[in-house]
Amino acid sequence: MLDIVIEARSASIAPGMDVRRILPFRQKRMVGPFIFMDHGGPVKIDPSSRQNLDVLPHPHIGLSTVSYLFGGKVTHRDSLGVEQVIEPGEVNWMTAGKGIAHSERFEDPNVLAAGGFEMIQTWVALPERHEESDPTFVNYKKDQLQVFTDKGVWMRLIAGNAYGLNSTVKTHSPLFYIHVFLDKDAKINLPKEYSERAVYVVHGSIEFSGRQYGVGQMLVFIKDSEPSIRAIESTTLMLLGGEPLGERFIWWNFVSSRKERIDQAKADWKEGRIVLPPTDNHEFIPLPEERFNSRPSGSPSPPAFS
Repeated sequence: MLDIVIEARSASIAPGMDVRRILPFRQKRMVGPFIFMDHGGPVKIDPSSRQNLDVLPHPHIGLSTVSYLFGGKVTHRDSLGVEQVIEPGEVNWMTAGKGIAHSERFEDPNVLAAGGFEMIQTWVALPERHEESDPTFVNYKKDQLQVFTDKGVWMRLIAGNAYGLNSTVKTHSPLFYIHVFLDKDAKINLPKEYSERAVYVVHGSIEFSGRQYGVGQMLVFIKDSEPSIRAIESTTLMLLGGEPLGERFIWWNFVSSRKERIDQAKADWKEGRIVLPPTDNHEFIPLPEERFNSRPSGSPSPPAFS
């Protein structure tokens, strides 16, 4: 059965870059360990406009960011010295742990002009024992990810385990995250083995229990139900979920099981104790105004940067 339908809200993460923000949501704290989800694009820009969509260096703690592109490409740089061009179909898993800073730069304007840029970014909260781990970044190529096809169904397992598929992407708690494409009238059931499960409509539309849902909507299902989704037209979905980790506080780009750790992260960024990317350290996003307070996940949060 359906628990809740989340309607994406508009948010701006950079000049000219508006996104659909799905998580966090006031009435739903998290979906499994997933605490944040943005859908950016498609964005198509004439190179002559000189519009800058770059996301400047900014910090994270206590989470893993998961970047997945449908179109375009973007260059990631971080405190570890990693410089990685991210392309469609790859999985880019950055675990912030005790603290990392990174940037996302659009360095080839012709890519934005050609096919447009579109990306989903999620944040996965870390179990308490991993919140202060050393930061890491791993790029997984498309040929490292399992793909399954059936009549009218195509899916790529981004992370976790589901439908008998097992991802090589390193995670820290039980979860699943899947890119699915359905032909018109094709059906798919959600994995049964997880406590919390959701479907996000990227493109197209679906039918569940006699009702239609479209782009920008996330359907979250109750435990032990066996929902079956039908595509009304050619449709792209993201399936996600897993086991809950407990309450988390979220403020700006910081996630923690402890409110005082959020306060420490604020001070660390303000005082320069979170190192900037060595090849992108001439500018950064300052700490937001202090009118925002730390709050449990699921409450409204200030603008976050992917």
